Amino acid sequence: MKTQTAVFAAGCFWGVEEEFRCMKGVLSTRAGYSGGKSKNPTYEEVCSGKTGYAESVKIEFNLDEVSYEDLLRKFWEIHDPTTLNRQGPDIGTQYRSIIFYFDENQKELAEKSKQKEQKRYKDKIVTEIILATEFYDAEEYHQKYLMKNGGESCGR
Repeated sequence: MKTQTAVFAAGCFWGVEEEFRCMKGVLSTRAGYSGGKSKNPTYEEVCSGKTGYAESVKIEFNLDEVSYEDLLRKFWEIHDPTTLNRQGPDIGTQYRSIIFYFDENQKELAEKSKQKEQKRYKDKIVTEIILATEFYDAEEYHQKYLMKNGGESCGR
C-alpha cells in the first residue's frame, strides 16, 4: 500500500475533518494547527488570532484508493475559497483557506486545481498554497468531534 499525507485548512476543523474522514481511501485524519511559528499551540492561543496558525486537518491516505486530486476536489467543494479569514459564521485568521503541500508534485497539482476552480467563481480565490510546516495535533476533544458528539457524519 502506498500512502501519502495531505494537510488542508478550510474553516473550522470539525466539519473539515469529518468530510475527509468519510472518503474511501482515507486511512486517518487529525484535527490540528498549521502555518504558525510558535511551538505546541493551544486552541485558546490559536483562537486569539495572534499565532499565525490555521485550524487544519492532516490526512493520511491510500494512493491505491484515492488520489491527491480527489482530495483537492473535496477541499474546494466543502468551503468558500473566496472569503478571506472567514468560513460561514467563523471569522479570524485561524479559519483561512490553505493547501499545505509536501512536495513539488502536490504543489503543482494544487496550483492547477486552483486555476481550474477560479473559473467557477466571480470573486478571486484567496486560498494560499504553501509548503507544509509543523503540524500540531489539536486537543483530544477536537478529534472526530462531530462523529463523537452527534453532529453530521458519514452517510448523511
